[in-house]
Amino acid sequence: MPKRAEQSLEKTIFNSRWLLAPFYLGLIIGIILLFIKFFQKIWYITTHVFIASEADVIVGTLVLIDIALVASLLLIIVFSGYEIFVSKIDTGDHEDRPGWMGTIDFSGLKLKVISAIVAISAIDLLKSFMNIPDQISDGDANRLMWKVVIHMTFVLSGLLFALMDKIAGEAKKH
Repeated sequence: MPKRAEQSLEKTIFNSRWLLAPFYLGLIIGIILLFIKFFQKIWYITTHVFIASEADVIVGTLVLIDIALVASLLLIIVFSGYEIFVSKIDTGDHEDRPGWMGTIDFSGLKLKVISAIVAISAIDLLKSFMNIPDQISDGDANRLMWKVVIHMTFVLSGLLFALMDKIAGEAKKH
């Protein structure tokens, strides 16, 4: 392959990273949608607090935590993913620049994603446990069992990801 064609191909491949930018813009739209649902839920809880049970308020609050975790995760993915795969974000010397920005590599991003998934799954499981009726049907017990199994699968996956990263990190030292 002639040198000029090779350089052109490499430039095209390098510039193709910008095709990821619309994905990150889409995730920002996802954060906006979560923002709307967050305030819908706050409005609902606030307007029903005097007639709702304590369990309903707790479950509603867990939903708010869930939404906040997902939005935070999306923000981490947008910032880190953009910086890892597209381009560095120039914030200058802005005093509000998050301390973690620019320090998360792909491995760290994977661990943050799986950690957030485990936390979100745990919150969903807690919501399910809060809503267990006095008399539980076989179908409800089966659904609850599957939620526990799925949650434990996420936990095990997270542990295996962390273990693989630890092993890979130690292998680099040799």
